[in-house]
Amino acid sequence: MTLGKFVLADRNFELRRAAESDVGPIVELLARDQLRAVVESNAPEDRAPYVEAFRVIDNDPAHLLCVVDDAAGCVVGTMQLTFLPGLARAGATRLQIEAVRVDERLRGSGLGSAMISWAVEEGRRRGAGLVQLTSDKSRIDAHRFYERLGFTLSHAGFKLQLP
Repeated sequence: MTLGKFVLADRNFELRRAAESDVGPIVELLARDQLRAVVESNAPEDRAPYVEAFRVIDNDPAHLLCVVDDAAGCVVGTMQLTFLPGLARAGATRLQIEAVRVDERLRGSGLGSAMISWAVEEGRRRGAGLVQLTSDKSRIDAHRFYERLGFTLSHAGFKLQLP
């Protein structure tokens, strides 16, 4: 199901809802990330937890896992949108954008900007009053990217790893 189309430097891209068959290419994008490579498994035999997680995400209407295909039908980008209802901000829904990845060969092409712009518009369409995302503190280039798109570095995030 096509959600959006982007034309960047005469190259065509299609944003669509991820299918279970996209789990492998998504994991490959995650595993090529220098900060996540030690955690993510790119081995096909280790895909069962990813497939199970995909099924949970796909069956929950509060979540939308997207992929971007190039003209050849290869997955070159991904992101997960989660819509969080809350009581704060007069009951505003928040759009959380997570796991944004663009194939390293396409960074700087405008694809990431197009993906985030689409996500923000989807948040508006679904009534979100706030868009939020997190980025590892070491990703200085990513921070500049998000700030160029209008995001502000407004909070400190905390994580607790559970065994």
